[in-house]
Amino acid sequence: MDSLNQIAAVVWATLVVLLAPLFAFILSAALGKRMRSGWLATVAMVISLIAAIFVFSQIWNNEPIHQQIQWFQIGNHPFAVGLILNNLSVVLLVLVCAIALPVFIYSRVYMKGDPGIHRYWMYLSLFCFAMLGLVVADGLLLLYMCWELVGFASYLLIGFWFTKEAAIKANKKAFLINRIGDLGFLIGIAILYTQFQTLDIITLFGEQGLVKQAPPTVLLTWAGIAFFLGAMAKSAQFPFHVWLPDAMEGPTSVSSLIHAATMVAAGVFMLVRISPLFDAQVLFFIAGIGAFTAFMAATIAVTQQDLKKILAFSTISQLGFMMVAIGLGQYGVAIFHLVTHAFFKCLLFLSAGAVIHEMSHLKVQHRLNMDPQDIRNMGGLRKFMPWTFRLTAVAALALAGLPLTAGYLSKDAILIYAFEWSEWQSGVWKIIPISLLISSALTAFYIARLVFKVFFGKFRLNRTFRKQFHLHEAPKGMRYPMVFLAIGSLYFLYSYNPLVFEDAWLLRGLATTTSLQRVNIYHTVIPAAVNGLSIIFIYVAWRWYGRRKYPIRSLSGPWYRFSEAQWYGHHVYGTIVKGTLGLAKILYAFDRKVVDGFVNSMGGLISALGNIARWLDCYIVDALINGLGNLSFKIGGILRGPRKGKVQYYMLSMFLVLLVVLLIGLQFF
Repeated sequence: MDSLNQIAAVVWATLVVLLAPLFAFILSAALGKRMRSGWLATVAMVISLIAAIFVFSQIWNNEPIHQQIQWFQIGNHPFAVGLILNNLSVVLLVLVCAIALPVFIYSRVYMKGDPGIHRYWMYLSLFCFAMLGLVVADGLLLLYMCWELVGFASYLLIGFWFTKEAAIKANKKAFLINRIGDLGFLIGIAILYTQFQTLDIITLFGEQGLVKQAPPTVLLTWAGIAFFLGAMAKSAQFPFHVWLPDAMEGPTSVSSLIHAATMVAAGVFMLVRISPLFDAQVLFFIAGIGAFTAFMAATIAVTQQDLKKILAFSTISQLGFMMVAIGLGQYGVAIFHLVTHAFFKCLLFLSAGAVIHEMSHLKVQHRLNMDPQDIRNMGGLRKFMPWTFRLTAVAALALAGLPLTAGYLSKDAILIYAFEWSEWQSGVWKIIPISLLISSALTAFYIARLVFKVFFGKFRLNRTFRKQFHLHEAPKGMRYPMVFLAIGSLYFLYSYNPLVFEDAWLLRGLATTTSLQRVNIYHTVIPAAVNGLSIIFIYVAWRWYGRRKYPIRSLSGPWYRFSEAQWYGHHVYGTIVKGTLGLAKILYAFDRKVVDGFVNSMGGLISALGNIARWLDCYIVDALINGLGNLSFKIGGILRGPRKGKVQYYMLSMFLVLLVVLLIGLQFF
């Protein structure tokens, strides 16, 4: 009985986690502009976080809970809806709430005075509800519905400032690219339902799941690729990465939530949830795409000038690391890096928001013609914003993966497992760990470049406008959430040992692959190499951007332009779109001139033939028939004449008949 009560309490607490932001969304929508302060949405998220912590305490490393009720039935196939609560679910449940709450608190100051603030709280609550529902969904259909709702809410948030043309274009791009991925997700669902007649996640992917018992088939391989297509779009992997940098047109607080623990995290979570589906071919494909994306995005981030776009490409790169971990079969490591990354990436975005907030205020106050997000307009801000600088430095060190940070533990885990995995591979696959090592070094360089250009040196606007400007530290309502995130970016929340990732309690509670043979030297050499390269690249960034002793000529080289143009990704898409439109115009002209011309010509010919046939019918066939008819009528009239009761007509008729008979008889004799 106690066990049943405990299960009931956990289920009800989970429903509270889900329904609190949903209630805030509904009430905010009903009250409209009267809900401008955000207190309702913030209180709802506090309630969700408390309930999520309770659920976590009851489920972590204990027996999972799977509760469901009948939903609907199609023919003989019933569909249920319910909750899955296991280690994976509850970690993400707490993570989403723990990241969302500081963002909500931060937003109350950051978004204050915005004319559309009531819509902001409504969209943000819907966004969190959708992500929380996705985390605990027990069926692929319900997961897909929440997946789509996450995409819809992100569409609303990215285009929140809908009066800006760039914001409208950005949310359209995000929406359309994600629809391509969602089509893959839907195809994967269709294949699995066709094969197994169920969409229940436990039935499909549990310990005795149907997918594990089914023999490998090409169809299941394609199903795995289809699901990965959905994750590629949602988690901004090449070639579907182009929407995420443009999504920076939304409020910075929205960017922090999208990049940390909600939308882009959904793709990684979904792949881990259905991981038994993936065979060796699909895992190779995932690892290859992830490694390439991590390297590509890191090389782009080193030359960007927009503060938020640097962080956007950083997110794309780090998501590539997570995809590589999935491709290696290290699903727990992928989630571990997702959790640690959520804290320091959210902190980086909120720090960027604090800087942009002050720069925008300066622009408006002094009516300056400058971009408040361009790092070339900054410099020396650590004198004006010391707390923001310190907190940014903590997040930057975690992103670079230096010791005493959470990023050190999770990134080292991925790199070490990648090198151990490569021992069993041959050919091109051995490049994957090397590319990750290079990407890690580039990560240290571009985040150091950001810190040095924003916070060191002299404030560039003083020289540009020949005036002395002064900025202010971020308000306390923005700083306190950043302090909380900085604590989550340090190692001690995850492990008592700051140097060995294997001691992390979080990693021990998540699924890891033990099939790889441990190579002890990698556990020593790889961390040393990562930190050595990071320190070297940070030093180079210090000389180039801190002391301004960088090679000027490199800024005009082809590799710099290639990186600055984001590998010409937008140009490629533009070429494809223009080519498609050009082909459409050619096909339209061909249809109008050739196909329609031929059809119209044939129509004219057939019409002419029809006219000729009509003339022949009217003047030849009808004339002949009518003439025969008239002749018959006249002959009939003649023959009817003798039957008028007159003897002379009868005698004439008999004479004519006799004459005909005699003539015929003469022919035979």
